[in-house]
Amino acid sequence: MDRGGDGIGIGIIGYGIMGERLLRAALGPGASSVRVCGVWDPSPAAMARLAESFPEIARFDGVAPLIETCACVYVAAPPASHLDHARAALAAGKALFCEKPLAVDVGQARAFVRDADAAGMRAAVNFPFASSPAVDQLEAWMADGTVGRLREADIEVGFAAWPRPWQEDAAAWLDRRLQGGFTREVLSHFLFLAGRLLGPATLGPASVRYPVDGASERAVAAELACGTLPVRVNGRVGETEKADTNALTLHGENGTIRLRDWSIAERLVDGAWREAEGALPQEEARPITLARQLEKVSAMTRGAPHGLASLAEALAVQELVEAILASGDEARG
Repeated sequence: MDRGGDGIGIGIIGYGIMGERLLRAALGPGASSVRVCGVWDPSPAAMARLAESFPEIARFDGVAPLIETCACVYVAAPPASHLDHARAALAAGKALFCEKPLAVDVGQARAFVRDADAAGMRAAVNFPFASSPAVDQLEAWMADGTVGRLREADIEVGFAAWPRPWQEDAAAWLDRRLQGGFTREVLSHFLFLAGRLLGPATLGPASVRYPVDGASERAVAAELACGTLPVRVNGRVGETEKADTNALTLHGENGTIRLRDWSIAERLVDGAWREAEGALPQEEARPITLARQLEKVSAMTRGAPHGLASLAEALAVQELVEAILASGDEARG
């Protein structure tokens, strides 16, 4: 059980990039609604890194005792292990906050969502756009007439190389077709956002290129319809010098707005992009967004309304991602 104290107790499974980011956010000044009960990772190197950086954080020698200790399980392990940990949380009656996707296999993800819904599980998936101040700005512009009636939208992502430099330690799965690739890792966030802002998506024509034998995709193009709104999707590796660049652009009768590089909301004024007042680069925006996510995790764990990405939303994104990637099956060597 949760051993009490201030805030909802969270146990972290997986101490890679995302596990460390959430831990730092939970220890920050903006996250008093949660506390970290402890961390487990199967890698001795990861646990040694945790001990060096945060010796005050409990380190567990297995998943079961960690789950027993906390009220909410945060799963930040590689995707192939998500489902096992999520089912363990479900069996223990704990709340679940999981990185996407829920499972590598879509059918198994569907089955888990059915079981979780039937059990009334308190669960959500970590799509940070659910708590992004930049997304709040887009919604405000959509509501106040800045854009007017929407006509179309574009999603574009680009990378100098894949994986990105800060993910090289995870290349063993991030650049493999079973679990990895930028469509699952990055594009999925923008597909979630499009669904939130524009409505559920259906997939039209799509293409994927797999030029490197055994590796993940290097180019994706797809046409979606969010309701009746056409949405063009493009992703490329190797056609930009930037490690990571991205944008969701909304074109309306009265104007054009976009979210770029994860955290900058902009509108097109006299042919030039103008940032929203107070816009922050991702390095500064991330801890604010994660702190807001953690407030919602606390609400979710307590059974209160929260606004995090639901299991159903995450499943819809996964189904869309896998359908896009399947369009490239004929190109797989």
